[in-house]
Amino acid sequence: MMGTAAKNKNRIAPGTAVIVFTRAPRPGQVKTRMMPYLGSEECAELLTCFLTDIRDRLQRTGADMIVCYDDSTGGKAEPLRSIFGSKARYIPQRGSGLGQKMEAAFADAFGMGYSSCLLMGSDIPEVSSEDIVDASYRLERSDIVIGPSADGGYWLIGMHRPQSCLFRDREYSHGSVLEELIQTAEESGLRYELAAQHQDMDTPQDLKDYRARMRADRALRNSCTGRFLRDTMRISLILPVYNEITTIDSMVSQLKPRKNDFEIIIADGGSTDETCSRIPEDFRVIHTGKGRAVQMNEGASVSHGDVLFFLHCDSELPPDAAGEIRRIMAKYEAGCFGIAFHSKHFFMLTNRVISNLRAGYHRIMFGDQGIFMTRDLFERIGGFPEIPIMEDYQLSLTLRERGVRTGMARHRIYTSDRRYPMRTLPMLKLMHHMYSLRKSYKAGVPADEIAAQYRDVR
Repeated sequence: MMGTAAKNKNRIAPGTAVIVFTRAPRPGQVKTRMMPYLGSEECAELLTCFLTDIRDRLQRTGADMIVCYDDSTGGKAEPLRSIFGSKARYIPQRGSGLGQKMEAAFADAFGMGYSSCLLMGSDIPEVSSEDIVDASYRLERSDIVIGPSADGGYWLIGMHRPQSCLFRDREYSHGSVLEELIQTAEESGLRYELAAQHQDMDTPQDLKDYRARMRADRALRNSCTGRFLRDTMRISLILPVYNEITTIDSMVSQLKPRKNDFEIIIADGGSTDETCSRIPEDFRVIHTGKGRAVQMNEGASVSHGDVLFFLHCDSELPPDAAGEIRRIMAKYEAGCFGIAFHSKHFFMLTNRVISNLRAGYHRIMFGDQGIFMTRDLFERIGGFPEIPIMEDYQLSLTLRERGVRTGMARHRIYTSDRRYPMRTLPMLKLMHHMYSLRKSYKAGVPADEIAAQYRDVR
């Protein structure tokens, strides 16, 4: 056997094969614990991504791949051949239980002439090529190598020859699987080493945890699994309205073709005009107390999305708003769009530049920029502070105080300039007044006093 002194950190130990133990990714037959969060087609696509990432990592190691597939439902290996290619070997699983099937997989692989074999599951898309290489060389100085999983089981096991004692009379649906395996190895006099620990991906919570990890790991974001989890983020669009008769028709027209992009929740704060009567019956409307913060918090509480997107009724969304949000949320916990106005007035253009710089560099996002964030973060900070004004400003301050990094989408939300006078001097006075209100709030002036100085133009 090759000594560890000659270890190549990028290539698997010579004479070692890797058995990928899996099912073919068919809708309704795989990853069913992810349902109904994911549909059956999405579950199959998710497993395809897991296997694609595992294939890519194994190819970097130069490992011979043996795909051991479950054909108990009459399935064949063809869907797996399209992933692993013609160079891999394909063998059906044999036996009546998981232990027997793994034992048979090792027997078949050793029958092909390999001196060492690693068997791994298909629910560990984060495994790296370095992990596989390391496991193969750990096996050189031990009888077996085991890759622990965070749930008390194991994602990998390797050996030099079949070890029937490790698989017989075992249950695999509890949290002491690894502990029992190690105990059996010790009682049998087998030397073992532990490889890297990983997290199985079995439940919707596991997907949420993966998304959190991929925000800090570019390789995870760019993997097949990372791209899938980015593109399947559920976004809840929460629209607070109050006496929006002049803007609601336009907003409804924008949202109708986007109903597949967002879960849309309209939170009415007790409109006294015809706002609610202009909203089609197929839109979800909830009735709350008055106050934008109250309305947005209530909307968030009844929503189901992974991401919460808070939009003002006088906004105009860019064409691929959902896609832009997902791309930002793959890297950040919170973000917003830049802002723009249809007005070509010099000072409105100046306002646009200042607002976007403030959001991009100082992480101060305002509601008319379309704030979005993960549900977990929103709940962690307690939602919007229920104050009569400056709720968006305070939320941004809270995020900044907690060190939350924020991102900005590439395209802009166009928002109404209805609060701004068209003449230059009155416009400058209003801009200065808004700045003074923010400065007063930050200096500790109560929000009620500031609200009394704010003119609602609706």
